[in-house]
Amino acid sequence: MKLIPIFAVAALAIPSFAQTGGKAQVFSGKDISAQLATLGQTSKASGSSGATLGDYTSHAIKLSVRTASGGAEIHAHYDDIFVVTGGKATLITGGTVMNAQTGNDGETKGSSLQDGQSQTITKNDIVHIPAGTPHQLIIAPGDVFSTIVVKVKE
Repeated sequence: MKLIPIFAVAALAIPSFAQTGGKAQVFSGKDISAQLATLGQTSKASGSSGATLGDYTSHAIKLSVRTASGGAEIHAHYDDIFVVTGGKATLITGGTVMNAQTGNDGETKGSSLQDGQSQTITKNDIVHIPAGTPHQLIIAPGDVFSTIVVKVKE
């Protein structure tokens, strides 16, 4: 019986040891702005461009620039968190993915969303899209929309 409290304390202490070994990583605003500018040039030809700042066990931090609308998608295994750094877009969430195709990774992609809810998102907005939520970004012609994206794995 005396060992139960010892095991309980040890079990509670293990996660705290696992979390203390990392090194903080700082991505400077100046570097992010420069990368977004470069991605903006690349996205003019293709409609979108992106870069990964860091890929970790539980999440990834990415940059994204769009000059054209994207297709509809549903992420099966991760949430998206957007920090809008420039421009504006119409975010459509919910509804049905049209022409849906699901890949081996569980990700569903399609041409558009039907019966979703639309809202405008602009610079300094923060958006959380839970896993399993259909979503699509619509970019007006001539606009440039940029975000920092955190993809949180479930």
